Amino acid sequence: MNGLLHVSSSPHVRGKVTTRSIMYDVLIALLPATVFGIYRCGPRSLAVVLVTVAAAVLSEYLYEKGTKRPVTILDGSAALTGLLLALNMPVQISLWIPVLGSVFAIVVVKQLFGGLGQNFMNPALAARCFLLISFTGKMTDFTVDGVSGATPLALLKSGQSVNVVDLFWGFTGGSIGEISTVAILLGAVYLLARRVISWIIPVSYLGSFAICLILFGGHGLDPAFLLGHLFGGGLMLGAWFMATDYVTSPITRNGKILFGILLGVLTCIFRLFGGSAGGVSYAIILGNLVVPLLEKVTMPKAFGWEGKQS
Repeated sequence: MNGLLHVSSSPHVRGKVTTRSIMYDVLIALLPATVFGIYRCGPRSLAVVLVTVAAAVLSEYLYEKGTKRPVTILDGSAALTGLLLALNMPVQISLWIPVLGSVFAIVVVKQLFGGLGQNFMNPALAARCFLLISFTGKMTDFTVDGVSGATPLALLKSGQSVNVVDLFWGFTGGSIGEISTVAILLGAVYLLARRVISWIIPVSYLGSFAICLILFGGHGLDPAFLLGHLFGGGLMLGAWFMATDYVTSPITRNGKILFGILLGVLTCIFRLFGGSAGGVSYAIILGNLVVPLLEKVTMPKAFGWEGKQS
């Protein structure tokens, strides 16, 4: 009889979704933004993408080999981190800078805290913030068609107008992967269709940001100003691809809503009152830090109650 019984802990129902399948789905979803960014920014952007991804994968391989841990580079997480970091790079960046960022993301933010599933903030965004603080001038030097100029957010911050249509399609300045809103949304639709991500965090993020901008932006319901901020500065890339990171976002429904609202408010504050025109990266990594608290206060209570012991 004992041979007929198999005792194991929950869960007893297992799905076909794996870490590898999720990572490769996100990589596929990023292809439209990556391909358009390379088309728009030129061959050098391809070099930035390849070098950054290779540095991330190699960093993970060498660290796990050196520490005698199982090598996990085939799960796609290191490649995804490298690609997200590359898409947040200006095209003219010196190649050694994103390489340094990849090493920081993989070794410091991810592996030193236990590897995949243990990092306390999004590795790619943590690396981008590290590079922004360390190399501000190089990280904010955006060039398109060989001409260096202000980004749409910088123009809006200085009181100028932007072409919303060009911003939507991707014919403006910015980082490699953030310039085309339509390419990012195509990837987002793929992730939603595959049920890799939920709409809750992106919608609550973008919605709360828009409300905050209408109330405190000084332009009211000006569509050009509002859409310029929604389509510019990596907000769409951050909302759909980085704020939804499984490891660094809440697992509860109410936690996701509060997380999105927090990100929207922080991004609005950084953009309107901060020294830089952006703010998405800083908002998300700060939001990552309060995820444990959000989960604690929004975790559903177990059915029933505990009585007093006599």
